[in-house]
Amino acid sequence: MPFIDLKSQYAELKTSIDSRIQRVLDHGQYIMGPEVRELEQQLETFTGAKHCITVASGTEALLIALMALGIKAGDEVITSSFTFAATAEVIVLLGATPVFVDVDPVTCNLDPKLIEAAITDKTRAIMPVSLYGQVADMDEINAVAARHGHLPVIEDAAQSFGAEYKGRKSCNLSTIGCTSFFPSKPLGCYGDGGAVFTNDDALAKAIREIRVHGQERRYYHTRVGVGGRMDTIQCAVVLGKLERFDWEIARRIEAGDRYIDMLATIHGVDAPQIGADRTSVWGQFTVQADNREAVLERLKTLGVPTAVHYPVPLHFQPAYKDSCRIVGALKHSETAASRVFSLPMHPYLDVEIQRMIVSKVADALV
Repeated sequence: MPFIDLKSQYAELKTSIDSRIQRVLDHGQYIMGPEVRELEQQLETFTGAKHCITVASGTEALLIALMALGIKAGDEVITSSFTFAATAEVIVLLGATPVFVDVDPVTCNLDPKLIEAAITDKTRAIMPVSLYGQVADMDEINAVAARHGHLPVIEDAAQSFGAEYKGRKSCNLSTIGCTSFFPSKPLGCYGDGGAVFTNDDALAKAIREIRVHGQERRYYHTRVGVGGRMDTIQCAVVLGKLERFDWEIARRIEAGDRYIDMLATIHGVDAPQIGADRTSVWGQFTVQADNREAVLERLKTLGVPTAVHYPVPLHFQPAYKDSCRIVGALKHSETAASRVFSLPMHPYLDVEIQRMIVSKVADALV
């Protein structure tokens, strides 16, 4: 039983993906080939954002976004501690301070009601994470940012590309949106890749230059940059997958709804909840339970693959505990980290397999 079934996906898309990769092999433009701009244009159309700039990874997307905003040593960026390390990593790499506020206990996304108390004269940006595939409360977060000098808001949408929020797409909801095309993501390539989205012309220009070592034109460097390009073959893979992406989103939503319905009668497990004004693309289908480690051990013996996203909040991580600022108690982040685990989720998940998984979850909770 696969946790994420990339083999079935490839079998369905083999002709398109193979032909697109072959086209790159034939023209030989492995860096910044024509597929790069083709993908960017298609992603602009998909999200409605004015600009899409592909980059080397989701982490690189966040780093380049912060660099384009001029984040530097001594600055502060408000974000979540209950997330993957990359969210804080890029802040610390620039010498800035991640400021952690707690998450909403239902969605595990940044609680907008707690942000205002964290803002100081050093605050330069707010970075909510659209965790597990569900968009954060972006309108409320944008409103807080607007009240405080129009602080830029960066959506860390590594897990939510394709999700909708009040009829708008993730990555086109704030100053900048960043996503990842890591293979396990809802829209993934066959290596590393990512993208940055914005409607701001000046920011788009900065992002494009930063991803190629700060070059405005060849060998003319207007700013400090990085080697942050997404290679042409990975863009070709994503182009192939885009042809079926709307269908896959629909299947993910159906699978998530089935899980929620099936789990409703199981005592001892808390299924995720999705806001009425948004969708989730289920980057992970993550539930919560007490005595998680014992439950996971039983599921392992029953043949159900699981994962934990994420077992240790960042304010407890050795790399970040001394370089962050914590505002208030992070009790919901800490509780979630001790209770969450993810079940198999992908667009090719069979109904009967889901029933078997849920039955074994019930057995493991006894």
